[in-house]
Amino acid sequence: MGKEDNKNINSETVKDNGEVCKENNPFSADNLNNDNINPQESAKDDEECVDAISSLKEEIDKINNQYIRLAADFDNYRKRQAQERESLLKYGAEETLKKMIEALDNIDRAKASVENVEDVNTVKESYELVFKQIYDVLSKMGLEVIDTAGKEFDPNFHEAVMQTPTADYPENTIIAEMQKGYKLGDKVLRPALVNVAVSE
Repeated sequence: MGKEDNKNINSETVKDNGEVCKENNPFSADNLNNDNINPQESAKDDEECVDAISSLKEEIDKINNQYIRLAADFDNYRKRQAQERESLLKYGAEETLKKMIEALDNIDRAKASVENVEDVNTVKESYELVFKQIYDVLSKMGLEVIDTAGKEFDPNFHEAVMQTPTADYPENTIIAEMQKGYKLGDKVLRPALVNVAVSE
């Protein structure tokens, strides 16, 4: 066999091998141009993506609208609270003042009635009447007198302005009240000024 025959055989072999490789190669031009994707499935996938995006946008818009409404409601609530607080500060004492006006009227009447009175008992009765009316008004609002007589000294309610060495009372006992103290519920408005017994 001559060289020319070998050349023809090799060419055919390369040709045959090339065709085999071409058929088995997924990256060959023919195979790349041969689209194996089903057009109907591709269109269905695209439609599902569009629906998902549209649904997501609707959900975002819904949440955004809810946030806007919530922010508006909170702002209205804040403004309403501020108005109520301002009104309370401005008019909160209105009912108390109305009741105190009645007490002031009685003070004026008592003052006029004792101008030419020499009877001390009459003056005393007028004073006690006015004091009771004022105290009743404040008591209805929750004002309470802090107890002191015979009580043990409590720095939460009492302020010791005097200390008296004595054996007549147990140590740390209040033996005299110098000025009344008042509280509103559990809140001390003014501590009672007291004299406290201490050991000799």
